[in-house]
Amino acid sequence: MDSSEFRAAAKEAVEDITNYYDTIASQPKVVSSVTPGYLRPLLPTSAPEAPEPWSAIHADLQAHIVPGITHWQSPSFHAFFPCTSSYPAMLAELYSNAFNGAHFNWICSPAVTELETIVLDWLAQLLALPEPYLSTSSSRGGGVLHGSASEAILTVMVAARDRFLRAATAHLPDDSDEKEDETWRLRSKLVALGSEAAHSSTKKAAQVLGVRFATVPAPASAGYRMTGAALASTLAALRARGLEPFYLTATLGTTDTCAVDDFSGIRDTLSSSSSDGVWVHVDAAYAGSALALPANQHLTPPLAGFHSFNVNPHKWMLTNFDCSALWVRDRAWLVESLSIKPAYLRNQFSEAGLVTDYRDWQIPLGRRFRSLKLWFVMRAYGAAGIREHLQKGVDQGERFASLLRARADVFDIVTGPRFALVVFTVGRPGWDTQRRNAVTERVLEEVNGRGEIYLTPTTLQGVYVIRVCTASSLVIEDKYTQKAFDIIVAAAERNLNEK
Repeated sequence: MDSSEFRAAAKEAVEDITNYYDTIASQPKVVSSVTPGYLRPLLPTSAPEAPEPWSAIHADLQAHIVPGITHWQSPSFHAFFPCTSSYPAMLAELYSNAFNGAHFNWICSPAVTELETIVLDWLAQLLALPEPYLSTSSSRGGGVLHGSASEAILTVMVAARDRFLRAATAHLPDDSDEKEDETWRLRSKLVALGSEAAHSSTKKAAQVLGVRFATVPAPASAGYRMTGAALASTLAALRARGLEPFYLTATLGTTDTCAVDDFSGIRDTLSSSSSDGVWVHVDAAYAGSALALPANQHLTPPLAGFHSFNVNPHKWMLTNFDCSALWVRDRAWLVESLSIKPAYLRNQFSEAGLVTDYRDWQIPLGRRFRSLKLWFVMRAYGAAGIREHLQKGVDQGERFASLLRARADVFDIVTGPRFALVVFTVGRPGWDTQRRNAVTERVLEEVNGRGEIYLTPTTLQGVYVIRVCTASSLVIEDKYTQKAFDIIVAAAERNLNEK
């Protein structure tokens, strides 16, 4: 494909994309109706030997790929958490792909590194993060863009492990057998923690690192959040077994219910001398975007006493996947764990300490030019436009909850609305959990089976619930919230009336 062919194909692709977004709300189904393995019989068994024209590729895209797409950008997609998109972010991705490079050192593309530092300071300020997280802070904090919150959590867990081990063996001579033996003895006792409502990425990171994982209770009586008291009890029990807690994920917006852990209580619990070695990471992958709204900024002051924080602009902030922002209070924690300097990566600017090399802030070497799309979005929408988008999602969550409350004979709200998420069950007043679980599950299966909207369930300590998120689209309007409610209530009434 030469430049003239690319120009023609790109125009056709842009038309496809804009038409897709212009008509996505009218798609009859949100969820693809294909069956597992549908694609293999439609495609050749091997790659073509001779070049194929764009027209053939484009035709197969429309005929074979598009039917297997679930429409995450549809205003009728209420499942999981959103994965929002926008035209400015798409344009940035086009440029980023054109500037294609690995970008692991400043010298690889100075603009890529420097824009990332600047834009993450912008985002930290928009979210009202404490000053230590900014690159200009005296604590030498700063931000970096990763591919996902899971990657960010694994990265800071590595740094937390090494920080703990350095402190615990600091009294022993460097490079001694004694220090090495003690380090490996301690490694067998390390425990990473998260609440029972924390995302599974914390447990997975512990599994990857080969350390133990323990959960802190987050009962319904505490609003499905981790409290300082529950953390203190868990820490005491672990230490009584001779184990060494070194890392904790606290959550701002849990996946199940969007609960916010008790940051002040956690901070107070860990302020004791016996717990000051525990690294606290705040996972705000979805709900962290809502810190841009002044009504939520009371949540940020305790973060100044923690070690790291992440949010995914690719969830609720109009920035195409992948774009996960991670901040640390001291960048040295990452660099000391992740920096390796073979000769082929060295250059005069890095050696002189004049620049940031983001390869030392992550596990991979190469990295994408992710900051460009975040820069485009923040400029094209402005802080006011971003807040307006976030507030629309919040408002529709309130609206959906009010519709549920008006039908208390059918629905019971378990949590929310919180950060545009409502969690509820289906059943008559007075029904026991078993009966309510059964009908709630049948309703979800019927609704998703029809495919007009898409919902996801979860289980809260034995209670089967349906989650509805109202922040999943560029197009957030009353009529789509009403549509979702009408479909759900119709399915609920059919199932409740079955003999």
